[in-house]
Amino acid sequence: MSYDSNNIFAKILRGEIPCIKLYEDAHTLAFMDIMPQAEGHALVIPKEPAVTLFELSDAAAQACLATVRKIGNAQKKGLGAEGVVLMQLNGEGAGQTVPHFHIHVIPGSIADLRKPHATHMADPAHLKTVADKIVAALA
Repeated sequence: MSYDSNNIFAKILRGEIPCIKLYEDAHTLAFMDIMPQAEGHALVIPKEPAVTLFELSDAAAQACLATVRKIGNAQKKGLGAEGVVLMQLNGEGAGQTVPHFHIHVIPGSIADLRKPHATHMADPAHLKTVADKIVAALA
């Protein structure tokens, strides 16, 4: 899988497709997954183009992990999550469907993830309500 500059995450970074943003800095963007596996499911992506972790620069990888920590802590605080599942797939063989490096930050337990990913579109208004709780906890 090679990097496709027209993948959905690249379009989100360019502002061509909207997202429910949780956090953004010079190197990363965190937003709500529109097909969540659990309440509060978020994605963290680098602004650097890379398909997998192995193509990502060390600096971008560090920036992503820093943002993952912020989002995970905000999910715990804002949603009362007792745990946070981190999931990151590298390549089609691993199940990666969007050719842009990303980390799933999912409040809850691995046992809560019985529903397959990308099978049910969430209600945008509900996602925004959940996002507001996470964003408030970032403050």
